[in-house]
Amino acid sequence: MRHRLEFLAPGRVAVREGPAPQPALDQVLVQTRFSAISPGTEMLVYRGQWPQGVTVDATLESLAGTFAYPLAYGYCTVGRVIAAGPAVAGDWPGRRVFAFHPHEDLFCARPSLLHPIPDDLDDETALFLPNMETAVNLMLDGAPLIGERVVVIGQGIVGLLATALLARFPLASLTTLESHPLRRTASLRLGASQCLDPADPDLDNLLGAIPCQGGQADLVFELSGNPAGLDTALAATRPSGRVVIGSWYGSKKADLDLGSFFHRGRLTLISSQVSGIAPALWGRWQAHRRLEVAWEMLRQVQPRTCITHRFALADAAEAYALIDRCPGETIQVIFEHPSAHAR
Repeated sequence: MRHRLEFLAPGRVAVREGPAPQPALDQVLVQTRFSAISPGTEMLVYRGQWPQGVTVDATLESLAGTFAYPLAYGYCTVGRVIAAGPAVAGDWPGRRVFAFHPHEDLFCARPSLLHPIPDDLDDETALFLPNMETAVNLMLDGAPLIGERVVVIGQGIVGLLATALLARFPLASLTTLESHPLRRTASLRLGASQCLDPADPDLDNLLGAIPCQGGQADLVFELSGNPAGLDTALAATRPSGRVVIGSWYGSKKADLDLGSFFHRGRLTLISSQVSGIAPALWGRWQAHRRLEVAWEMLRQVQPRTCITHRFALADAAEAYALIDRCPGETIQVIFEHPSAHAR
């Protein structure tokens, strides 16, 4: 039997049972070992904050189509190929693979949609591939320079991975902002110079921000998922600085203060999204090169220490409720599928 997670309505998920799938001539059958919840995009689905008229994902075949409940959603799956159709070339059975695929314990896919996991990386580390690829894309879009002062707003998993990459640049300073103590601790462990609480009444002084004159940051990454974080980003940025917006707010609206410093400060707002590479880089960067760099950064960062909770897929409702109601207790939540314990 196959077990598949579906979002039924805002705040409601269920695991549906059905017959085990059989691979077509050109497909392989994958048995899932682990899958990870995306605490950003996936929670927009859980909370009913997906904007109307926006497709589920125009670049991933497993998530094609228009958004509507019930919906299978997710894109961080690791498993092992256990069977192959007769037209599949190569030795796929037995391979460990990553797939941009929703949460289910058995699924079929063409080999071209799977990413073999390097032998020197464990399955749990491979779960972080999509978010690490996003972090790499943020670096390509932000283009941090030697000696710059950089601020990262939000230390969810994407923010933490971005911080880990930025810590490898020769920056003058790397300051992060995060409300939750658990994530502030992780931020410092991954290389932040300091991690501040955005609710600190002295935040402007700590950031060197002067009303109507800007702050001290050359480059700010807004990764909080909270539209209010964008105003904080603008206030923290120095004249002619850059703000990279990696958050996707879904249906949440951003009410911005563009009348005080933004205009005269000639700030640059950069939209960053992993489904595309900046046109200025097309001659040098392609998706496969970015993916190779993401694998290498996983080797260096080893982000599996950011896994805070593990659930069985049958307990999915509990997992999503925890992230929704107690975000300060979680960083990365994963599902362990039955095959994870198989020898």
